Amino acid sequence: MSQVSTEPDLLYTEEEEALRAAVRDLLTDRCAAADVITRSESDTPHDPELWKALAQGMGLAGLLVPEEMGGQGATHREAAVVLEELGRAVAPVPYLTSAVVATEALLACEGPAAADLLAALASGRTVGVLAVALNVGPGAAHRTVRLENGSLHGELTGIADAAAADVLLVPAEDGGLYAVDAAAVTIAPQVSLDLTRPLARITFEAAPARALTADAAGAVRRALRAGAGLLASEQLGIAEYALTETVRYLKERKQFNRPVGGFQALKHRLAQVWLEVVGTRAAARNAADALATASADGDVAVAVAQAYAAPVAVHAAEEAVQLHGGIGMTWEHPAHLYLKRAKADSIAYGTAGAHRDALAGLVDLQAP
Repeated sequence: MSQVSTEPDLLYTEEEEALRAAVRDLLTDRCAAADVITRSESDTPHDPELWKALAQGMGLAGLLVPEEMGGQGATHREAAVVLEELGRAVAPVPYLTSAVVATEALLACEGPAAADLLAALASGRTVGVLAVALNVGPGAAHRTVRLENGSLHGELTGIADAAAADVLLVPAEDGGLYAVDAAAVTIAPQVSLDLTRPLARITFEAAPARALTADAAGAVRRALRAGAGLLASEQLGIAEYALTETVRYLKERKQFNRPVGGFQALKHRLAQVWLEVVGTRAAARNAADALATASADGDVAVAVAQAYAAPVAVHAAEEAVQLHGGIGMTWEHPAHLYLKRAKADSIAYGTAGAHRDALAGLVDLQAP
């Protein structure tokens, strides 16, 4: 009798490659680097038209939502492919925060209130954001607000993409998770290194709240776990683009009448980045597959992916800035977008060090 293989599948399917091609074509047409730079300097860093095209036009906002609940019924593997492409373009859209993190939090809730909100997020017409600071990792402590007479009071900081949110999913001191309309709170921008994923401070002053679940801890942990695991795919996209563009530039740039890329020292640096990118792809795909199949090793896969991917994305982006020479240091060149996103991602949903500590406990291999 044949046995079903439990080995992770790290390869891309034909459907996933077709999805990648469709998303890349859209981003090529609608998300030019110059436009992203211009938008990041404005009061509206998010691109609502691009989000509409991705979320509503292509139906990508509902990939993780079952069909019977109004979604596409896909898996984390497809969402990971989308995030790779969004990372390559440093797209200023709330896909990770709404279509992954907030959606996963709602999938952990039961009842009509959560189901209705989940369908709204899946349609792409509503953007949801989990009101937990971007730097908080799975299982880590996070701030909450006070519930009083059905209203929320308090302040939360470091909330990514809050400015684009229509509804906030807010953990309260009583242990519950509540939905709050963004119009009922005060959202003030905070200084952000990555202007394409801005942070904000949210002030709750008797904000009306709708109960979603009494187990906010479980919902938040599930959401942040998925966020950390799929963030590795975004970091893979960043690193791949940085390497590809740097190689292309060094083939064209000449010094002493020969391509700069022909110098052995630079070849060695690029080869090292290539090796790191290959390893990141394996770790990111393993995390996406583990989440998609609800693998028993899911926590290990997520911790490994984040511990490895975060420094690789930063290294690839740093090399892109340096090896582009003078032009790489300018504001007009997009290299700084990738470096800022990579640096911000390196502390998102837990630092690499925090994930290494978590991994040590998971595999019972403590540091000496």
